[in-house]
Amino acid sequence: MSGKQDYYETLGVSRNASESEIKASYRKLAMKYHPDRNPGDKAAEEKFKEAAEAYEVLRDPQKRGIYDQYGHQGLEGSGFSGFGGFEDIFSSFGDIFEDFFGFNTGRRSRSRSQKGNDLRYDMRLSFMEAAFGKETEINVEKMEICPECNSTGCQPGTQPEICQECGGTGQISRTQGFFTVRTTCPHCRGGGQSIAHPCSNCKGAGKVRTSKRVAVKIPGGVDSGSRLRLTGEGEPGAYGGPAGDLYVFIHVERHEFFERDGTNVICQIPISFIQAALGDKIPVPTLQGEKDLEVPKGTQPGDVFRFQGEGIPSLRNGGRGDQLIQVDIKTPTNLTKKQEALLKEFSKLEEGKLGNKLKNMFKGNAARAAR
Repeated sequence: MSGKQDYYETLGVSRNASESEIKASYRKLAMKYHPDRNPGDKAAEEKFKEAAEAYEVLRDPQKRGIYDQYGHQGLEGSGFSGFGGFEDIFSSFGDIFEDFFGFNTGRRSRSRSQKGNDLRYDMRLSFMEAAFGKETEINVEKMEICPECNSTGCQPGTQPEICQECGGTGQISRTQGFFTVRTTCPHCRGGGQSIAHPCSNCKGAGKVRTSKRVAVKIPGGVDSGSRLRLTGEGEPGAYGGPAGDLYVFIHVERHEFFERDGTNVICQIPISFIQAALGDKIPVPTLQGEKDLEVPKGTQPGDVFRFQGEGIPSLRNGGRGDQLIQVDIKTPTNLTKKQEALLKEFSKLEEGKLGNKLKNMFKGNAARAAR
């Protein structure tokens, strides 16, 4: 690709040109050098190809980034080698030419293979199913090739006939200025064929709506918004094209005890102020059963403890996050007289400590203020 003209110079735009500026410039050049407007002009054909190649690179952010940084050699290293001829250009930009000129160029074959439609399925999972994954089957409604006619749309034993209106091309041609305007044949709707004896099963459509059971393997660690792709489980393609894909969108239900933060799970455990003061060993639910938590002496409200590796599996590396346990210290109610008496005695002991602590705090503040 070395020795080629700079793509920005080819389109006549600056290096910081916007997408709309690049498209507008290409439109002018495509109209000027279009083969239908310059029949037999080799120089115009070359200009048309150069403009198409420049537009193909500069309209694509990834290709444009490579070109801006490494030039033509960078694109060559990434596998881009330009267009082989007019058919490649019209195949890539057919929709764009329809936008530019208001009609179909007719350069693309009507029987070019087309990928089938993609399908969507929304799946609800429980918190635990999302955490550890599951294998299940889903019922998918979709169009399939008619088994009676094998997509021909004709009754068995008959064949489609060539459309008499367009001669089998699928398009009606007429002249408009410098261009040959081709529009979709209204009789065969672009198929180039007509069906005299439609299949009774699909009514000539070649496809029928069916319900299919599809196996789905949900990996552990999915979350709401996760999307699974099942290749080839969409609707069948046209003219030998591949089938579309099925996308399964995940929606995870909330859990009554656990909350999720990435691959970590969070929970709250109530403890008494006695347990917080003296320490204790308490059982804590985890995703895979109970585990003992050592509550140290002097635990404060809001303290958080961690069970490493007890969280959600990571979809990236398979490792698991942690479980974070927040303690919620509960104040006792409905005390007995004996409990009240003990707490009052405890309170008197604490008042002395607290009073001394406050006195020392105020003395320190006063001394700093006097400096």
